[in-house]
Amino acid sequence: MSGWDEGAVYYSNQAQFTEASTDAEAAAASSTTRSRHSVLLKFKEFIRNFEKEKNVFPYRESLVNNPKFLLVHLEDLLSFDSDLPSLLRSAPSDYLPLFENAAAEVLASLKMKVAGDSGEMVEPHTGEVQIFLTSKEDPVSMRSLGAQYISKLVKISGITIAASRIKAKATYVHLICKNCKSARVIPCRPGLGGAIVPRSCDHIPQPGEEACPLDPWLVVPDKSKYVDQQTLKLQENPEDVPTGELPRNMLLSVDRHLVQTIVPGSRLTIMGIYSIFQAANSSTNHKGAVAVRQPYIRIVGMEETNEASSRGPATFMQEEVEEFKKFASNQDTYKVICSKIAPSIFGHDDVKKAVACLLFGGARKNLPDGVRLRGDINVLLLGDPSTAKSQFLKFVEKTAPIAVYTSGKGSSAAGLTASVIQDSSSREFYLEGGAMVLADGGVVCIDEFDKMRPEDRVAIHEAMEQQTISIAKAGITTVLNSRTSVLAAANPPSGRYDDLKTAQDNIDLQTTILSRFDLIFIVKDIRMYDQDKVIASHIIKVHASAQTTSNDSRPPKDENWLKRYIQYCRTECHPRLSESACAKLQSDYVDIRRGMRQQANETGESAAIPITVRQLEAIIRLSEALAKMKLSHVATEGDVAEALRLFKVSTMDAARSGINQHINISPDMANEIKQAENQIKRRLGIGNRISERRLIDDLTRMGMNESIVRRAILIMHQRGEVEYQRERHIIVRKV
Repeated sequence: MSGWDEGAVYYSNQAQFTEASTDAEAAAASSTTRSRHSVLLKFKEFIRNFEKEKNVFPYRESLVNNPKFLLVHLEDLLSFDSDLPSLLRSAPSDYLPLFENAAAEVLASLKMKVAGDSGEMVEPHTGEVQIFLTSKEDPVSMRSLGAQYISKLVKISGITIAASRIKAKATYVHLICKNCKSARVIPCRPGLGGAIVPRSCDHIPQPGEEACPLDPWLVVPDKSKYVDQQTLKLQENPEDVPTGELPRNMLLSVDRHLVQTIVPGSRLTIMGIYSIFQAANSSTNHKGAVAVRQPYIRIVGMEETNEASSRGPATFMQEEVEEFKKFASNQDTYKVICSKIAPSIFGHDDVKKAVACLLFGGARKNLPDGVRLRGDINVLLLGDPSTAKSQFLKFVEKTAPIAVYTSGKGSSAAGLTASVIQDSSSREFYLEGGAMVLADGGVVCIDEFDKMRPEDRVAIHEAMEQQTISIAKAGITTVLNSRTSVLAAANPPSGRYDDLKTAQDNIDLQTTILSRFDLIFIVKDIRMYDQDKVIASHIIKVHASAQTTSNDSRPPKDENWLKRYIQYCRTECHPRLSESACAKLQSDYVDIRRGMRQQANETGESAAIPITVRQLEAIIRLSEALAKMKLSHVATEGDVAEALRLFKVSTMDAARSGINQHINISPDMANEIKQAENQIKRRLGIGNRISERRLIDDLTRMGMNESIVRRAILIMHQRGEVEYQRERHIIVRKV
């Protein structure tokens, strides 16, 4: 007797009425109405009566508190009734509207009656309720979406690269017949589908009246019903793209309460209905291909993966957390982490420590007046070729939870920040985020930093200090977040680091960008017999003991562990300086500034790398990163001391490097330099100019050593007798 009171209408199939050709069809028709009604009742039951724990009804509560939409977990639905999720998955476009109707009915029954205009109690008016679905299943790859998924529920993840402006989409179209003025309301298909307008009017003409022609309907836009709709473009996550392939993208359509919740550049995991539509301009492309349709996904629920949980699950197992805490409580945590950083590279211990600090990062702070202080650490590696600079960058790209690797020559300002692109079909402009935006919450590795064009390098200034990217192009004015660390590698202008030149000549970058780097390492290729022997044996050992590349390219557990540990530390730990550490830092910073001032007074020229308040902030960030490695919430004096040591071996060393007055010159050499100076003064009258190359060539023809001539020019420049012009190509003798 089950189902006898479910509200369907029954009739016996009489022999003379052969509407349904077989009994089976009639039974099927009645069973669909019956099942749809029973499903509606089940949905209502679920919203009303599902309880998480004793007397807690989450869906009922959230409906009353927020009558516009309702977020439903498919796992809850499964625990309530095992058939409902499978129905929703197999035919979402049929059962989702049912679910929304059920939610609206439940909402109406939960509301109290209100007094109407005339005073009597009337039912409150409830609008539509939008249902969002979410589930804990793993997303499928965008590449695996095929014909078998059409009009099924799918879950995918990716990065939004574009968002259109909002359009109004009709849900019910009001039609009027131009001949007999009779009206009709027909529903529209949801998503990007249109309405199916009938060809003929069903008005029966009276005698003497003209019959309605074919296609008599006119649309009345004012009387139709509309909802908001927006289209997004979702691109595959960079780590899911197979090697050598271009990333795929997918069209998404969102409506009602989901519009304008997403900005380009954010990572999403979406649930939606995989659907198809007839592309507007496809008739030109596919002549004769009648049945070819474009796929898109109609979103029925989405969650933003924030910086902590992007790339891999952010939910840490209990035993994992315990393992991390146990590891952090060891004495030599810092050493172990540094030994795991790029183990195939020999030496460079300080660089490894700096890279470890960069991966963990300092603590980001928001001040009460809305100013944000960055917590990310920027590192510049500058030095000779073949000193494993790019290897460090590649390692960081693999290990950091989010990383983007670019090369200086192949990236433009728009590619690093954001570009404005015109949509081919709708001719409107939209933004596509570049490398700095896509790596929000992670690391950008820029190789060949010195080969970038200066105007492109300026584009990174704002991203490195304020951590935003402002755009004002083509009528789009906006600010994008780029909370990234920058790890850059560069060569000196002459290719190798030249000890005969001053630090300023070797580091051929502007002061503005140098002060934004927290640590600047000068990596030299020093020729020493013992060291070369050790390095050679290390490299040969690495090559000999490396496993041959097998088919499974899974990352080793060790590398994955470090990635997870970094992720855990970044989400859980936000250290601050202790009182004693603050006092120590203050006195040390003042000492460093005093030392730099003395050096400037003695040599008569300012340091190549300025020591400013930014460098003080850099030391604070380094101390916080060192505390974060140990999962400690307070940065102690020991952390500050280590941060200062790192700062001194990197930036301070770089500022002091190169030629100085106090270089020990033998008497013969001093004599030669004196002669060269006299020749230069003869060759170059006061106020005259000459190209540096030509001057050096002329003097070397006279039998002088080129390095001596260069040194003479340098010394004259330091005394202020000559000055450089046109990017150091022309020398002018001053009065």
